[in-house]
Amino acid sequence: MRPPQTNADLIVRTLRAARITHGFGIPSGNVLPLLDAMRAGGLDFVLTAHEGSAGFAADVMGRLTGAPGLCIATLGPGATNLTTGVGDAYLDRSPLLAITCNVPTAQLGRRIQMAIDHHTLFRPITKASLALRRGRVASVLAEAIEIALSEPAGPVHLDLPEDVATSPATEDVPPIPEGRSLRIAPDAAIERAAQRLREARRPVAIVGSSAMRLRNPAVLRELIDRHRLPFATTTMAKGLVDEDHPLALGCIERARRQVQREFLRGADLIVGLGYDVVEVEYEAWIGNVPLLAVDVDPVDADRSVVIAHEVVGDLDASLERLARLAPLRHEWAADPVARHRERFQQALRPRSAGFAPHQAIDVVRDLLPRDGILAFDVGAHTHQIASQWTAHEPKTFLITNGWSSMGFGIPAAIAAKLARPDRAVVALIGDGCFQMTCGEVAVARRLELALPIVVLDDGWLSLIQVKQERRRLTVYGTDVRRGDALEPPAHYFGVPVVGARSAGDLGKALRDALASDHPTIIEALIDPRQYGETVYD
Repeated sequence: MRPPQTNADLIVRTLRAARITHGFGIPSGNVLPLLDAMRAGGLDFVLTAHEGSAGFAADVMGRLTGAPGLCIATLGPGATNLTTGVGDAYLDRSPLLAITCNVPTAQLGRRIQMAIDHHTLFRPITKASLALRRGRVASVLAEAIEIALSEPAGPVHLDLPEDVATSPATEDVPPIPEGRSLRIAPDAAIERAAQRLREARRPVAIVGSSAMRLRNPAVLRELIDRHRLPFATTTMAKGLVDEDHPLALGCIERARRQVQREFLRGADLIVGLGYDVVEVEYEAWIGNVPLLAVDVDPVDADRSVVIAHEVVGDLDASLERLARLAPLRHEWAADPVARHRERFQQALRPRSAGFAPHQAIDVVRDLLPRDGILAFDVGAHTHQIASQWTAHEPKTFLITNGWSSMGFGIPAAIAAKLARPDRAVVALIGDGCFQMTCGEVAVARRLELALPIVVLDDGWLSLIQVKQERRRLTVYGTDVRRGDALEPPAHYFGVPVVGARSAGDLGKALRDALASDHPTIIEALIDPRQYGETVYD
């Protein structure tokens, strides 16, 4: 029989009221009161192999559900491990609560085993770092949820001493707040934007990651269709408008970026729609083309960028008002856009004697349903996937591009499958990323997730190798595998492994994996030489 309600129970009840369904992390003795409250309160705890993965998974739960993701760690090394995933949510702007379970209140600030100042640790990578204390649990939780959900969204750190967790609760579950909305942009700002749009003869829209958090993503399609705007996206914004759209140009600043830059610099106005410069700064590609920025924040750009006008405020409201303007008259026709898109996609697929990365990516795209979710990692393959992949729906293309950390792909895919069990989910990662987080496949097995994990095995940290070659440095320290590739083992941590040395092999293995009721690892042995041609061209 459990004792009367404790603060740990109150925390769980509040989190559940906030629509949080899963918490990711690794327990310790200090975590046990919260863990037991989660068990009793019906809030699922997912034991990860590393706290960093817990943060990545919580980030993705926040993106996909709209409720804050939840990750949990113990003090000291658990907290420092967790910071990698929390930083991901900070720069990629995902709502998240990170709880560190700490020593008893009386020991805070002392030189105690494992103890460090958690608030100093988390303050630079969160929107707020708050302390949970007796009599101030419900109110602080409500504050944290509101901060995490307020635009721009992000992580909030909560520190929970063990004695606070076990103390009797003296508060009730608070009303669950929504995030504070941004102010609507002034009419004068919208009118000036409309004037700039009417004056443009060759406007091009660039959709960025702030638009991922639109309450009504359909407004983007309405704006593009009404004004017949050719549009490209940043990496994280892919799928917000179906990339089969006849005016879609593809992704910017990834593989074959010079092809995209050539087209964009032929515009006479760039219209940034929810463009967060954390993905890529404007000055990297915009040249002398004037910028009309419509976002939640003012533009952060080098002085070389010609800012024609800014609309700053609630993004849904700004886009809705621009979509109601009289249709623009400009010089764009469908044919130049279609020809450019075809040229771009052909350039991404150079001839190759071996099993090329672009062939493997095409196989995965062909077999994953249109509404299926792709989670992938950071490396040379990131550039290729971002440019080559066709995304059809919002929140089906999961990557970290602000934080840009290796190790994201597998925990992101696990979280996606938990959040969207009705959708097919595939993780597509490099061999370096797999070595970093392979322990998480045991988590997928324990959860009995039908999750194919396709590992692009090229034996190198290929992105760094390409950079070494570009800078005429000796290739050194980037060899992931010594000697010739071996046949894969039968399993990793009980998860079956299938080798693939051709597009046909990969297609068969992936069909079987998608039809199974368990995770499968597919080691696709690819020839990385094309990266030198398509990445950082």
